[in-house]
Amino acid sequence: MINYIWAGMLLIGLVYAAINGTMSEVTEGVFTGAKEAVAICIGLISVLTFWLGLMKVAETAGILKQLAKLVHPLARKVFPEVPKDHPAMGYILSNLTANVFGLGNAATPMGIKAMEELKRLNGGKDEASRSMITLLALNTACLTLVPTTVISIRMSYESEAPTDIVSTTIFASGCAMIGAICIDRFFYYLRSRKGRSS
Repeated sequence: MINYIWAGMLLIGLVYAAINGTMSEVTEGVFTGAKEAVAICIGLISVLTFWLGLMKVAETAGILKQLAKLVHPLARKVFPEVPKDHPAMGYILSNLTANVFGLGNAATPMGIKAMEELKRLNGGKDEASRSMITLLALNTACLTLVPTTVISIRMSYESEAPTDIVSTTIFASGCAMIGAICIDRFFYYLRSRKGRSS
């Protein structure tokens, strides 16, 4: 469905540019955007390589394991349906840890693996379980301590203070995470209450 939406937006834009006689500006914009995209990607690669390397060092040193143990009691409350030593919990914690450090690209594979494990726990059903919905909400609105990707983009555009956004990012992402958990729990409560009444 999303492919049709993007294709529709592209066609509408091209038709509008053709009617207004601004196709040259559109062509120029396409090439300028492509050039900037390559520059941003190269900037992101260097920063992501650094942080992924740092995460690997932390994993080898056992820091991530300790962090997972520290967060595990809280994760058990947020994901009560997931058994204690199930692989899904490890993937969930890895996904959330990567998101906390602003490594959205690194968090995605872990999130996919967590969803696969949660689907197995759900009996392979196509309908999302409570834990799957909760993970999606937390993956979308997770606390971010170091917004690595945004900092690297600001650096590539030669910002004078690329790390100035850290405190506001922590506050905003913290509010988003609390909101996501509250909304998730509210709708779960409504659903379970509806199930009991019927």
